[in-house]
Amino acid sequence: QVQLVESGGGLVQAGGSLRLSCAASARTFSLYLMGWFRQAPGKERDFVAAIRYRGGTTYYADSVKGRFTISRDNAKNTVNLQMNSLKPEDTAVYYCAADQVVADPKIPAEYDYWGQGTQVTVSS
Repeated sequence: QVQLVESGGGLVQAGGSLRLSCAASARTFSLYLMGWFRQAPGKERDFVAAIRYRGGTTYYADSVKGRFTISRDNAKNTVNLQMNSLKPEDTAVYYCAADQVVADPKIPAEYDYWGQGTQVTVSS
């Protein structure tokens, strides 16, 4: 069982930055692929970014490429999402997800473990 706790959300003006963090309880954290997803009101949960086991491979949604950066610290059992040049359309609840076996990191159903989410609101 893996517990995930997100932090770092908040209200920011367009063009600003936020850094989300996800703390994981897994003893073998380095073996887990970690992902970030987001869900706006009335919309499906969308892929944002993911990072493989030892940080060797990263994945990004086209909408965030060049603005968001995912990273992980296996010694601290954390994964971070640095979000720059934020836009109002980035407003959503952001979720951290984890799993050891993930065929396609962009599909929510591939992940067994989820955090409770953190709200990000970008004002225009």
